[in-house]
Amino acid sequence: MATISLQVNGTQHVVDVEPRTLLVEASREHLRLTGTHVGCDTSQCGACTVRVDGKSVKSCTMLALEAHGAAVTTIEGMATNGKLHPMQEPSTNATACSAASARPAW
Repeated sequence: MATISLQVNGTQHVVDVEPRTLLVEASREHLRLTGTHVGCDTSQCGACTVRVDGKSVKSCTMLALEAHGAAVTTIEGMATNGKLHPMQEPSTNATACSAASARPAW
């Protein structure tokens, strides 16, 4: 096990993870932030996209250890003053795929 410290959505966390744990797994399983998804298992869909120190990263390809000391923003952290960010709004497009709620365009 390895201990990492990271700030997620403005809150500091210290988490024990296996060295092979992906950032998406740490977010979902250790921090219970389930808005970030593994949608395709190939890193193509963007459902796992988070911001790490302000840069968009596919968290299904990044080890949690690599985020040690970083500031991470997940989809849950996008709201401002209780107002949903457009990325958090449900898709109303009838042709949208099921992973559309995880729009990777930030």
